[in-house]
Amino acid sequence: MTGLCVISARGGSRGVPGKNIRPLLGRPMIAWSVEQALATPEIDRVVVSTDSEEIAAAARAAGAETPFTRPPELATSEAGKFAVFQHALAACEDHYGEEYEFFLDLDCTNPLRDTADISAAIAQFRARRPYGVDGVFAICEARKNPYFNMVEPDATGALKLSKTLPGTVVRRQDAPPVYEHVASIYIMTPDYVRQAGYLLDGHMEGYDIGPEKSFDVDSELDFAIIEFLMKRKLGIAP
Repeated sequence: MTGLCVISARGGSRGVPGKNIRPLLGRPMIAWSVEQALATPEIDRVVVSTDSEEIAAAARAAGAETPFTRPPELATSEAGKFAVFQHALAACEDHYGEEYEFFLDLDCTNPLRDTADISAAIAQFRARRPYGVDGVFAICEARKNPYFNMVEPDATGALKLSKTLPGTVVRRQDAPPVYEHVASIYIMTPDYVRQAGYLLDGHMEGYDIGPEKSFDVDSELDFAIIEFLMKRKLGIAP
């Protein structure tokens, strides 16, 4: 069966306009993800889901296929990402007539991951499938812990810990581990994509990608951080 990778990139970003094709170290942002997918041996087909012809052209120039246009109702800031997955899978099955071993999405605003991360996440998915796991997605240890230093106001406005245990956690090291959902790598069975209502609807597990690869572009600050980290990773002088 075929390993399908879909890179989702809508045209109407609000926080960082045009971020999916914004130049990053001389290449459109999306090109980094396309090139990573093409270099991953477990992936057989690389498709971009977009509503923008400008993004589609940049994706094709990097080597991806764009066999369909994402419908307008799935290209708004209110559209859920899982519905985008479902549309892309159905569109690829209809266009190519293929059966897929897995559906893999790469977030195109996180170029910090490596091809080795994608392969390792696929290997974890394959190893866990016999145990009923529906998919794997990228996580990292959370920078803030709701049992220790994340707070929220109660009805009176007084700040309280977001989560509590019997007794008070007075050291970060004593707090239970919690993880951030990292917008980077998502691998699922096609059946799960078709049938689930949202990402955590079934048995999803985490691939720990580490904190330095966990940034994605939602703001100008994010872009500056990623650009700095990419330069350091590639040995480019600031």
